[in-house]
Amino acid sequence: MAKDTLERWKSEKTAAYLSAAVARAEPTAAGKKLFTGMAKAAEEQAAIIAKDFEAPSFSPSPRVQLIAWLVRKFGPRAMRPILAAVKVRGVSFYSGPVIRPGHPMPTDVEKIGQRHQTGAGSLRAAVFGVNDGLISNTSLVMGVSGAALATEDIVLTGVAGLLAGAFSMSAGEYVSVRSQREMYEHQISQEREELELYPEEEAEELALIYHARGMALDDARNFAQDLIKDHDAALDALTREELGLDPDNLGSPVGAAVSSFLAFTCGAIIPLTPFLFGAASAAIPIAAALAGVSLFAIGAALSLFSGKSAVAGGLRMAVIGAMAGGATYFIGSLFGAAV
Repeated sequence: MAKDTLERWKSEKTAAYLSAAVARAEPTAAGKKLFTGMAKAAEEQAAIIAKDFEAPSFSPSPRVQLIAWLVRKFGPRAMRPILAAVKVRGVSFYSGPVIRPGHPMPTDVEKIGQRHQTGAGSLRAAVFGVNDGLISNTSLVMGVSGAALATEDIVLTGVAGLLAGAFSMSAGEYVSVRSQREMYEHQISQEREELELYPEEEAEELALIYHARGMALDDARNFAQDLIKDHDAALDALTREELGLDPDNLGSPVGAAVSSFLAFTCGAIIPLTPFLFGAASAAIPIAAALAGVSLFAIGAALSLFSGKSAVAGGLRMAVIGAMAGGATYFIGSLFGAAV
């Protein structure tokens, strides 16, 4: 028995176990029906794989049992990213558009699983990157300024802090997005293999998803059967609908690293500006003022995502930054006095 065959069997049994757990925790009738069907489909696929060998008894791992407990505790929707990571099919039910009864049936794969794409996620990440760089380097600059170091030493320390933070953030983003992309690519590869091994079962899973969204079951099955005849279109639909992924947008590790580096640098350079341009004795209050204004602007920008007052958000961020900068300045002054 090939090791990958046993792993595929375990993967299907795990999907069946977790799909059943989701069905039990799902509050809506449509969701219960969908994931009950997904559990049944996974069991059937596991049975197909087991024809080639004598399958052992299945016992969910502690990790899988923990996921099932989290689903019961917090609900399937909150656990969607984790469920997607362990290849529970149908998680797009929690993110995809609802096909309401009476709406025209989709006629091509582009209309099924299509996501509303915006730049909000990237914008939010950029704002937080700038915020991280601004607060961390402002605190660092204020700390060494409080120690009464020479301007050259403050600049050197600030630049070192900028580079260290930017490279750290960049490396972290690269590893994170790279690992995520590899996981997604592995899941898509598994879906491609399953499509080749048992296309009829995959078509039924697609039909169940479309039916859960509001399409008549017979129409959903007819559409899925037509779709499954085109391998590339079927794989695209399975990736979007079963895994909840956009195969054209799995994330770029290099792009994430570069954007993280630039965002952090943009924030970290702000408190250094007066020292770089030789503001002399006025450099510290100017740096504090620049940081305060920038923090207020960032807090106001973040209110776009929270729906709260821009003024309140800006003031809150400015106060947080002032507390961090003031604390490090005070601690630095203690070290300066001791020296």
